[in-house]
Amino acid sequence: MKILVPVKTVPDPVHPIRLQRHTMDLDLEGVRFCLNPFDEIALEEAVRCREKGQAAEVLAVSVGPATWREGLLTALALGADRAILIESPLPLSPLDVARSLQALVQKEQPGLVLAGKQSVDGDHAQTGPMLAGLLGWSQATCVTRLDLSQPGEVQVVREVDGGQQRLAIMLPAVVTAELRLNQPRYASLPAIMQARNKPLLHLTLDDLHLTPSLHMEIVALTEPPARPSGRRVANVTELVAHLRQAGLWP
Repeated sequence: MKILVPVKTVPDPVHPIRLQRHTMDLDLEGVRFCLNPFDEIALEEAVRCREKGQAAEVLAVSVGPATWREGLLTALALGADRAILIESPLPLSPLDVARSLQALVQKEQPGLVLAGKQSVDGDHAQTGPMLAGLLGWSQATCVTRLDLSQPGEVQVVREVDGGQQRLAIMLPAVVTAELRLNQPRYASLPAIMQARNKPLLHLTLDDLHLTPSLHMEIVALTEPPARPSGRRVANVTELVAHLRQAGLWP
């Protein structure tokens, strides 16, 4: 079975993001980029399934600008067998990304799509469920445990409000990974060197006969308001008085 893993290159969540003063666009100068952490977890799980003999191939896919090639090289160093970059010079909505992945899935015919539950830049958490809907496949989101030992199905444990849910869903399926699914490995130096020799195919939306709908528009970007400084109080009585004065205490 082939496992397809969508991966996205995002600004490093550790690095603070600022807005340019005049244009109010993101100021990305000096910002380090990395693979989306949730996608790294999905990729790690796919590689582990291959190492257990439950999958024959792991295919990493990105839908974005040409600069995301470096992210795919990282995915290859982390264990993917080959990679495909679907180039798009324009930013795409989650639905456009899902449509691009749908076209590629129909071409590659994987048995499982294993994705991160969301990207840390947009936080939409929509691409995986939308892809399952477009394909008409089974799906499980926010998965913290995955088992492919039973033929024709994938058994998962997923996080829900108030606890956990155990499911057995039929393959082919779309599964999205939660943080607690695993701890991703680090790429070794030999693996980084070997990644340059692994297949990395470049496609365009035209190659997949797709036209982006561009129905999503960013109207404005604003920084969050600065937090007011804290205030020391001598005792609980003074604290309650300040809270009542601010209308935060009955």
